[in-house]
Amino acid sequence: MSETTTQPALPIGGANGTLVEQLGVMSNRHGLVAGATGTGKTVTLQVLAEGFSRMGVPVFAADIKGDLSGIATAGKPHKEIDRRLGLIPRPQYSQRGYPTMFWDVFGKTGHPVRTTISEMGPLILANLMDLNDTQTGILYAAFAVADDEGMLLLDLKDLRSLLTWMGDNAKALRTEYGNISGASIGAIQRRLLVLEQQGAEAFFGEPALTIKDLMRTDFSGNGVISLLDATRLTRESPKLYAALLLWLLSELFEELPERGDADTPVLVLFFDEAHLLFEDAPKALLNKIEQVVRLVRSKGVGVYFVTQVPTDIPDDVLGQLGLKVQHALRAFTPKDQKAIRAVAQSFRSNASIDVEEAVTQLATGEALVSRLGADGAPSEVEITLICPPESQIGPLDNAERLAAMDRSPCNGKYDAAVDRESAYEMLMQRSAAAAEAAAKVEAEEARATPKKRASKGRQRQGVGEALLKSAARSVGRTLGTRLIRGLLGSLLR
Repeated sequence: MSETTTQPALPIGGANGTLVEQLGVMSNRHGLVAGATGTGKTVTLQVLAEGFSRMGVPVFAADIKGDLSGIATAGKPHKEIDRRLGLIPRPQYSQRGYPTMFWDVFGKTGHPVRTTISEMGPLILANLMDLNDTQTGILYAAFAVADDEGMLLLDLKDLRSLLTWMGDNAKALRTEYGNISGASIGAIQRRLLVLEQQGAEAFFGEPALTIKDLMRTDFSGNGVISLLDATRLTRESPKLYAALLLWLLSELFEELPERGDADTPVLVLFFDEAHLLFEDAPKALLNKIEQVVRLVRSKGVGVYFVTQVPTDIPDDVLGQLGLKVQHALRAFTPKDQKAIRAVAQSFRSNASIDVEEAVTQLATGEALVSRLGADGAPSEVEITLICPPESQIGPLDNAERLAAMDRSPCNGKYDAAVDRESAYEMLMQRSAAAAEAAAKVEAEEARATPKKRASKGRQRQGVGEALLKSAARSVGRTLGTRLIRGLLGSLLR
């Protein structure tokens, strides 16, 4: 039931003729929106995002199917909206659009989203590439070498060229960084190629996304809603999608100051298809996620996981979620029945509701809801009819999306990729310098013993040629190979 309070709150729906609200002061205690496909999760997410925006809280949400983009424009009258408003005390309801920025890793349907290899870190990268323990250790060593050598790791070619250099110099590096297996280096390089094919090359680089651009308000004080177009990302590279969300969460934890108690969060995140964050993740990463989720709320950040069943979320994370909105589940299999029992056990009981039965009988747009009261205690579970959104249900058309991008305060800021000097360029310079020195030595040897060299012919390669070929290997593949051929091709001949 609605609580008498002057604190900011956002309406979720109605139960027994009263308004069910989420208190702003409890909104950094995280939450869960769950339910089978087609039961109304997306509309619930839309209603929550609108409410936070009205409270002045910026929102970041992953738009899995493109349906959320309609939040940028006003909704249209509909008989189902009228029906719900007749059952929910929602006097301030007004159909309107909300300030929205669009983002897209591939830069097609939103502003490009990038980060650097260094910012992503070896733990998330290792999970992204499905590396084993030995390969993960070498990846950590690569980051250590980059730090010790003063090399920036910005994009995939930086990491690729550094790994190749480490393989070529494994013996010299062994004492300080441990054994560097050529087979493991090769395996990591192959995984990098797979990442490229999945579009990761567009994600790694500069200019990197600035967290403050996700924490904007408009001139009226409404929180700006940032939507990441994840339609292609979750279909073609779910691991990259998960890595992006984990990177964002860790960056917020690292960059934001401690905030203490406040009436509203500084930012709310909605992670749709949340099971992808935890699927096949190693124990070390799961522990890190659980720790960051627990601690990031002290920075004023609320994290809301959106998934089909609560069992997609590890128990250590699930136990930290204050708001729970559970849409209908279907009991077709023993696994489904187990999930339903888990749902029932996760709610504070209500003597008038059999949760196990109710969760299978909910209509579209209804949900079992429990939230934290002003004292921090969870409320009894209630069968709640979710409020209708004020914005459009369904996607924007392309013209409307492009117009919103043109009006965006980030328009043009991230469009052009920047390739400044980093590990790749530094290794190129070192290789070129070594090649030049080797060529001078070889020329001097040739002048000193011309007859001896002529008699031996070309049976063995000279020192200069060997160093040049090593340089070519050290700068990596594709673009790197083409560049070194252009710069040093005449010397190789």
